Amino acid sequence: MPRFHPPLALALVGAILFGDGASIHAKAWLAQVLLERAFAQSIATGQPVKPWSWADTWPVAQIEVKRIGAQAIVLAGSSGQALAFGPGHVEQTADAGERGVAVYSAHRDTHFRFLQHVSIGDDIDVTRSDGKRFRYRADHSAVVRFDASGIDLATQGHELVLSTCWPFDALTPGPDRYILHATLIGPVNQAADR
Repeated sequence: MPRFHPPLALALVGAILFGDGASIHAKAWLAQVLLERAFAQSIATGQPVKPWSWADTWPVAQIEVKRIGAQAIVLAGSSGQALAFGPGHVEQTADAGERGVAVYSAHRDTHFRFLQHVSIGDDIDVTRSDGKRFRYRADHSAVVRFDASGIDLATQGHELVLSTCWPFDALTPGPDRYILHATLIGPVNQAADR
């Protein structure tokens, strides 16, 4: 009968868990590479382009916070399947640059991990899949319960909300969400912004 070795068993379990955690980050990174290609094709063709043949979503925008060197491709919809690959544009919220509030949501440990480094006053650029680009300025943040976000979808302003789970370093799901709010400054002249 084989002898049980607790340290060896713990090392094996640790390696499996580490591999599982690393695969989540590897999948997130690879997905963003494929999404960037699909997004570029969407801008070039004016048509939605799926990042892979079986995808049930497609890129609709790109978020960029230049001060911290962060960017992410946003997908249509905010289902759990879409959020596994990138931030999602929450259904029935405005498109970036339009009247109302555009809400993008993502996981805290992958695509929206950078939100913890965004400061009030930072510019957030959003490029839509039609090539139009808009600049927002972060003006406040809050930690709220998932069912009490305070987001006013009927606003007459031009707003952007980036949402993720809170706290950033938690290992288990919880009821709180981190909400970063930004207000539209205006469209971005791409030639002048280079």
